[in-house]
Amino acid sequence: MRLLDRPGFLALAQLAFWLALLFAVIMALLPIPPKVGVESLGDKFAHMLAFATLTFLACLGWPGAERLRIAERLSFVGALIELVQALPMLGRDCDFRDWIADTLAIVVVLAAMHLVRPRKRANP
Repeated sequence: MRLLDRPGFLALAQLAFWLALLFAVIMALLPIPPKVGVESLGDKFAHMLAFATLTFLACLGWPGAERLRIAERLSFVGALIELVQALPMLGRDCDFRDWIADTLAIVVVLAAMHLVRPRKRANP
């Protein structure tokens, strides 16, 4: 059994995904998020890095999941974050270009994962 297919590895990848998602959502909804070291590379880079990481972890944690479903759900999370950021009480800006950056990162990582590790199909 390969390392990536072991139940312990899958559980760890799933835990890492949920923790990364929690971190990304909290950072996105804080009125003034703390500095994490990527600010000099720009806001869109930070969005793409977050969603590329989430996509990579989702592919590792759920190797049998349909890639289109992963893309759909993570893109929805990005859109939802932007909608919540539109609430005046948060003091954040809603920018549809952030959602486009999120979705672009998702698509790029899914394409790379398809080349490197084709999706495992569930047994009938």
